[in-house]
Amino acid sequence: MKKALICGVGGQDGAYLARLLVDKGYEVWGTSRDAQVAGFENLAQLGVRQAVTTRSMASKDFRSVMSVLYDCEPDEIYFLSAQSSVGLSFEQPAETLESITIGTLNLMEAIRLLRRPVRLYHAGSSECFGHVGKAPASEDTPFAPRSPYAVAKASAHWLVANYREAYALYVCNGILFNHESPLRPARFVTRKIVAAAARIAAGSPERLSLGRLDIVRDWGWAPEYVEAMWLMLQQSQPRDYVIATGQAHSLQAFVAAAFAAVDLDWQAHVDSDPRLFRPTDIAWSQGDVSRAATELGWRAQAHMPEVVRRMLAAEHPAAAKG
Repeated sequence: MKKALICGVGGQDGAYLARLLVDKGYEVWGTSRDAQVAGFENLAQLGVRQAVTTRSMASKDFRSVMSVLYDCEPDEIYFLSAQSSVGLSFEQPAETLESITIGTLNLMEAIRLLRRPVRLYHAGSSECFGHVGKAPASEDTPFAPRSPYAVAKASAHWLVANYREAYALYVCNGILFNHESPLRPARFVTRKIVAAAARIAAGSPERLSLGRLDIVRDWGWAPEYVEAMWLMLQQSQPRDYVIATGQAHSLQAFVAAAFAAVDLDWQAHVDSDPRLFRPTDIAWSQGDVSRAATELGWRAQAHMPEVVRRMLAAEHPAAAKG
């Protein structure tokens, strides 16, 4: 039986990955900053809470990292924790940089010092690419980060590449584009949109205020993306992969799809508020998934309209169309 450690098991990706690995017969361990008080509601919602051994771990604290790895003795580690909000990174840049870069570094140093054949997946981000025009970004596209979050993820990406080369560790970056699900926290714009559409369809008089509606993103379905994470650690050699649908849609199109699914005209309920604009934002973000398709045999099945429908069905089943 393989053993996996998921750092950040309580989040969207961590919970779906835990379910996937439990179904594959893994012994699954998961960490959060304080496992004794964490509710792990996402694990419970997916029916795997009792199948996951949870431990407290602060990824910025090397002793904490070493203690968990020593006790768990994992075959695979998935580093999904740390500050994950682009918007929040402008308000908490130091916390964002430290939790992402130091956390990644500590895990690789622990693996190196323990001298065990552990495989590490690092959750990279499409935000590292910045604005690349309308060309889909591949693994060879240069980074041009435009937020503290993206700067931190880019730094961690190159740390992974350095440790892979310098110490022959099996470590890799998953450069994931936007991926959504009903487990997205309410602060994320996609969940905010879907939840508002469901409430308004149920009779709420509110109006939904958003930032820029003209930004373009590549949205996929989170349960599919965690399978790509697992596939990366099953290859004979470690390599970095872009994970995306390859399709690009504007935020306005996402909003329109959500409101149309509940028979509403989005323009009657949504405002674009300049006060919600970020200091810098990426105009167009789209992924080239050719390498993952060829080498991992992975392609996204659900694209933006289907992602919206599934999220809305979970938020308000009576309002969602089939």
